[in-house]
Amino acid sequence: MMLKSFGPMAGVLALSFWIALAGAAAAQPAPLEGRAAFGDWQVDKPGTTRLILPQDLPPPGATPSTANMSHVVPRPASAVPQVPDGFKIELFADGLSGPRIIRTAPNGDIFVAETSAGRLRVLRAADGASKPSTNEIYASGLDRPFGIAFFPSGDNPQWLYVANTGSVVRYAYHAGDLKASGPPETVVADLPHGRGHSTRDIAFTPDDKRMLVSVGSGSNVADGMGSAPGGVESWSGEHALGASWGLETDRAAVLSFDPDGKNQKLFATGIRNCVGLAIQPGNGALWCSTNERDGLGDNLVPDYVTRVRENAFYGWPWFYIGDHQDPRHAGERPDLKDKITIPDVLLQAHSASLGLTFYEGNSFPAEYRGDAFAAEHGSWNRSKRTGYKVVRIRLKDGVPTGEYEDFVTGFVINDSDVWGRPVGVTVAHDGALLVSEDAGGTIWRVSH
Repeated sequence: MMLKSFGPMAGVLALSFWIALAGAAAAQPAPLEGRAAFGDWQVDKPGTTRLILPQDLPPPGATPSTANMSHVVPRPASAVPQVPDGFKIELFADGLSGPRIIRTAPNGDIFVAETSAGRLRVLRAADGASKPSTNEIYASGLDRPFGIAFFPSGDNPQWLYVANTGSVVRYAYHAGDLKASGPPETVVADLPHGRGHSTRDIAFTPDDKRMLVSVGSGSNVADGMGSAPGGVESWSGEHALGASWGLETDRAAVLSFDPDGKNQKLFATGIRNCVGLAIQPGNGALWCSTNERDGLGDNLVPDYVTRVRENAFYGWPWFYIGDHQDPRHAGERPDLKDKITIPDVLLQAHSASLGLTFYEGNSFPAEYRGDAFAAEHGSWNRSKRTGYKVVRIRLKDGVPTGEYEDFVTGFVINDSDVWGRPVGVTVAHDGALLVSEDAGGTIWRVSH
């Protein structure tokens, strides 16, 4: 009707518009691949996309292993994170004590794990508000709390679960609670802990029948694990595929429990440090944001974000990214060489991928719906700094493409100094993305 009403010229203009639109879509930059994907903070910017494949990996020791700790400085007054065109980022909350994992309660409250302070905080903001109107300490006296989950699923959970470094506890919960109504109940009393990675995340399967808990390794690459009790053949015949032993028993894994903490099992193994757990909406798949090992050079071993398949083995400590053998364990487990699950999305090595969430809001453009966001805490074992950003994990029809895209950058000042280290990501009720960073004690709100 429009073309008929305005004559032939309107048809020409409309055709020109659609040609231009198609050209703009076609002009989207191709992902950086191969060696080009191994960049550093200086080339990070919103919209930069990378695709790292197993065949792109250099040999171990291609570059020296470098200790390059970042120097955290106060945020300069003019420093604001950068986001893609069409998005806006605002300071949502500050003055927090090392905010790490953040989770959105069914009623819209934002729960924050202040891990080093041993407490949970709750923030409340009206939809569309750039600042919380309520800021309360929900519970304190916890042991390095990290993971937070509400149970059962739905709009009226009865429990708030917290993963401490050595236990899982829960609080009786009613929607809108700003303070714990009583002391926590211990659900799992003895998660493996005491050395190495201390973060524990927690998620429930969509049917509410199982509680999944991530437990990172106690060392970089099974240092001090020793020999398998009774020998490798005997051990592997009696335990889950790729299960570690000694000081690493039930570590570098995702554990499965009943919601009341009983019936502990190994859900998946060989995942060095699965920091962030998330359940994919729609299909209920478990996903994991993982820190891989150090000491093999600038571009080894890639961190990753992946679907976690039950009973799968992901390689640590003997192999990485498929059948790439770690030279520090050469020849030790030939029986596992062809039994390794390759992760879905490889990230730049040493990015330190932490919190993970799926975008199911309605305020971002439609193409974002169903994609995931992961927070990259930033490298220390790389000569050129990488990480220190939030990335978008691209999915197509619910399946990861292997590509990831810089979404929030700008936390690095120069080769030495950084002011922010992203940790947690969550989607607010109004569809905004919230990002915590524990260096400056802030949370940022990204809207469209």
